Amino acid sequence: MFSRASKAAPQAAPAKKGMPSIIAGDFRVTGDVVSDGDIQLDGTVHGNVRTHTLTVGESGAVHGEIIAEAVRVLGKVCGPIRAKSVELARTAHVVGDIRHETLTIDTGAFIDGHCKRLDGEPVRSEERLALVHNLSTPKE
Repeated sequence: MFSRASKAAPQAAPAKKGMPSIIAGDFRVTGDVVSDGDIQLDGTVHGNVRTHTLTVGESGAVHGEIIAEAVRVLGKVCGPIRAKSVELARTAHVVGDIRHETLTIDTGAFIDGHCKRLDGEPVRSEERLALVHNLSTPKE
């Protein structure tokens, strides 16, 4: 009836692809935003954003660094973007450097910064977080 196999530690359920997190147009965030999923940003973030997929809507704005697998910008970004795939729509306004594997820029998009191809090096999203965590540990 009962076996030793049933006493094994429970396995974590695989992550399910769900609805994106939505930051509405009247919502403002001061601080870093971190998600393992997708984010639709129509509001304003004053801080860094780290996620799998980010869409900055026409009314959206990010004032900080973006690190993601894929980024689509229709609104404003003031800060660097680092992603495998970056798409700037005609309404995009980006002030900052872009590091990418693939880059699409629609006619009419504004960009003030350098664009540099990643050449297959992985998007390392843990670097900045490691620095933040190291600051909070007491020095010996």
